[in-house]
Amino acid sequence: MTDPMVPPTPPVHLQALLAREDLGLRRIAGPDDPGTVIRWAHASEMADPYPYLLGGELLLSAGVHIPEGAGPGYFDAYVSRIVAAGGAALGFGVAPVHEAVPKALVEACEMHGLPLLEVPPRTTFSAVARAVWQLMAQARLAELRRVTEAQQSLAAAATRPDPLRPVLRRLAQRLNGWAALYAPDTTELAASGPPPPPTAHQALTNLTQALRPSDPTTPAAGSPPPATVGSPPAAAAGSHAAAAAGSRAAGAMGVPPLERSREWGRVGAAAPGKHRQATPTPTSASDTVDGTHLAAYALGTGHGFVLAVATPHRTPGDHTIASVAAALLTLLTGQLRSSTATARSSALVRLLLGTPPPEVAHLLGAERWHMVHARPDGQAPPDPLAAAALGTALGSALVDPAGETVRVLVPADHPVEPLPGWTLGVSTAVAPEDWPAADTQAARALARARATRTRLLRHGDRPALADLVPPHDADAHARSLLAPIAATPALTDTLRTWLSLHGSWDRTAVALSVHRNTVRQRIARCAALLDADLDDPDVRMELWFALRRT
Repeated sequence: MTDPMVPPTPPVHLQALLAREDLGLRRIAGPDDPGTVIRWAHASEMADPYPYLLGGELLLSAGVHIPEGAGPGYFDAYVSRIVAAGGAALGFGVAPVHEAVPKALVEACEMHGLPLLEVPPRTTFSAVARAVWQLMAQARLAELRRVTEAQQSLAAAATRPDPLRPVLRRLAQRLNGWAALYAPDTTELAASGPPPPPTAHQALTNLTQALRPSDPTTPAAGSPPPATVGSPPAAAAGSHAAAAAGSRAAGAMGVPPLERSREWGRVGAAAPGKHRQATPTPTSASDTVDGTHLAAYALGTGHGFVLAVATPHRTPGDHTIASVAAALLTLLTGQLRSSTATARSSALVRLLLGTPPPEVAHLLGAERWHMVHARPDGQAPPDPLAAAALGTALGSALVDPAGETVRVLVPADHPVEPLPGWTLGVSTAVAPEDWPAADTQAARALARARATRTRLLRHGDRPALADLVPPHDADAHARSLLAPIAATPALTDTLRTWLSLHGSWDRTAVALSVHRNTVRQRIARCAALLDADLDDPDVRMELWFALRRT
């Protein structure tokens, strides 16, 4: 979004206007600053032009407003109001009202630092305004030509066999600076051009943090909190970072203000059909550190890649050229993976080729894991977006939306806390070879959590009396005792849930999503097949012992 108060044309350097011999303009007061630019020319004979100025004008006046006998106080007030309005320069026309520029006006402009130009009698104000617009048109044409040539150069680089580095190299050449591609874990994947000073380099790294969507409560491991757009980065001494509020010069490296991306908002673990308020993440940000202009652009893949640019000077068209490079890099990084994603992909390939799970588990980055089973509130099954959001909230990308239940493998060092809109069952922390057992633990914990209307329930891991029986003997006894109902999973599941809930018909029905009469019929069927009195606590204890072994 551009500033409506700034014309969509490049500014004109005051020196370029003074160099026009056909105008014959002459600077007679004010600073001789080569960086002074004007954005338009405006003629006014008001004694107080402040209400009519937008900023950046070359104000033209023939002095009609000057009262007879005006002293230094009048001119001081007049010039101070122009400066307060943001006027860039004052052009005073000699003749027909005044034969020379008033000395008091020259002194006032010198004191307030406002460039004062003498407009000769032969030069009309309309001629000055026309020259300003001609210079703007020339600058705009030069900018468009530069941007077009850069687009063609970048597009050609993108067709190379290994396009990332060629694109960065061409971008650095076109901007006469340094360009780098940052991975989601803040490492530099590739860079080109003369690197910026260390302080500016660190500030640019911090700036990229503001463009990465992340969980609001969990900062990236091993990295400082992201710099807030609009405030100084934490590690950049003397840095005055800000959300790109747009450059006064159209097409400069300044970034359009309040640019936001809905796709890259931080996604919380919202239940299906319910959406938490996402914190918007900016798509670009800029900063200036030690005279080096910095800019960062989030790539549109949504994977956390960021293009970073550092230049010694800002030139009209820089932002447009960098945006073109960002669009190309978005396409080129669409399938590019971070080191973590590559490791997960490698583990999957090895599993498909027959490698035992314990041998590939180290690629996932943790020694012990929790299995989490989750069910959303309501009757609708979780959609893929909700499942992915759940994984993000739990800090894991290992998500399996299996039917009505979402299963997530979470590293043991990541705390699992209750989440709005979800009911969670959590296993004990286990090694990869025990994942199947953890899956069973999480399933049972989830069933109890739903039956007791508890947001999160963890499987207990304290030793029991049953652990005193040798595992082989315990398994044999369990198979023998449960043999009459083993061929009917609905009966064993119902019996296990019913016993875990102390014989509650209603809570068992809720946990199994069936009618309470169905629970009664299944339990009666179990009692008949097992030839057992299920009201006897000893019988219940023995059956629970057996069910825990299956």
